[in-house]
Amino acid sequence: MKILLIHQYFLEKGEGGGSRFNEMTQVWGNLGHSVTVLAGMVNYITGKKPERYKGKYFFKDAPFYKNVDVIRCHVSKSYNVNFLGRLWGYFSFMFSAIWGGLFKTKGKYDVILVTSPPLFVGMTAYVLSKIKRVPFVFEVRDLWPESAIDTGVLQNKMIIKLAYWFETFLYKRAKLINVLTPAFRDKLIEKGIAPEKIIFIPNAADFTLSERLSTFDAQSFKKEIGLDHKFVITYVGAHGVANHLIQLLDAAEHFRDTNITFQLIGSGMQKQMLQEETKKRGLEEHVIFREPVAKEDVFKYILASDMGASVLKKVDTFKTIYSNKTFDYMSCRVPVLLAIDGVSRNLVETANCGIYVEPENAQDIAEKLKAIYRKPEELHNMGVNGHEYAKLHFDREKLAQQYLSHIQ
Repeated sequence: MKILLIHQYFLEKGEGGGSRFNEMTQVWGNLGHSVTVLAGMVNYITGKKPERYKGKYFFKDAPFYKNVDVIRCHVSKSYNVNFLGRLWGYFSFMFSAIWGGLFKTKGKYDVILVTSPPLFVGMTAYVLSKIKRVPFVFEVRDLWPESAIDTGVLQNKMIIKLAYWFETFLYKRAKLINVLTPAFRDKLIEKGIAPEKIIFIPNAADFTLSERLSTFDAQSFKKEIGLDHKFVITYVGAHGVANHLIQLLDAAEHFRDTNITFQLIGSGMQKQMLQEETKKRGLEEHVIFREPVAKEDVFKYILASDMGASVLKKVDTFKTIYSNKTFDYMSCRVPVLLAIDGVSRNLVETANCGIYVEPENAQDIAEKLKAIYRKPEELHNMGVNGHEYAKLHFDREKLAQQYLSHIQ
């Protein structure tokens, strides 16, 4: 089968971040299917464009993996400047990916698969599906525009109205819609989408890296990075409005008489503010920042941690999502500090693989961490529970094959 995947944030090899489709496409390619990816040139966490893409509108990586080609398409350099720049970054990719799909790909495809956000990539899929006369599958990784509205990122009424129109237009025309959580499915049914049109292939755990690093000396690495006497809680991901990492700094105010330390790995629009605030409050001993690292190195930091943090702003929309990074922690046998209510909380409590703390409640975060951080046996058991539960229900390879069967 020949699949055309449209994914603005498809990662570079080894790049840290949400690697859902990097892993999915490898499974499909290894099974003998052919995949072409139309991807953006800008990293979604750093907002930066690698040097090799500068001055180019298209760049072809072939083969990227076995039977997988990647065509990088232009994204405006204004992507990380401000909200309007980000919006134009979305639209610029929408147009360049249409052009790339028409003139930079070869042969006939059996299906087009598009993953959102941003929502506007769905229009790329729709246009290409009409011209190429093949169906498209629409994946919802985030309820957009709701999440952008709830976090205050999207406020312009005209753009909100346009976004809702886009959403309805695309849902009606997609052959199938994949959702990443049961709550997404319920929301779409409330919006009038036929239940039989919706499939459920969630985010999942990548066991390939954690198993490859099974002999990794985590304690030596922890000592190497100067944290051997610390109780380390690692957060990996974007430092943006939606993540609201300021709540971790607020919690860290309560840890001055402890060895509890937050390690924040990644980048984003709020990182500089967070670094300045950490210095202003004198929290350097309890909050450490690191630049984004390659995926394999991310797992080294996780394996050398006592807990992994999944954190989001306290808004209703985020009660419907599974956090990508939670599955990374589970695959590494690292217990989860979860500051996300809803389905993510249900997951962690059902698996008994961590502790839930109320989002944006620094007192609750501090009290629950102080109650658990001196209980290594209990933490160890939580880590084992998470690994076993993820292996049973969220194995990326098994889910990739299920996804493929739906598409076929």
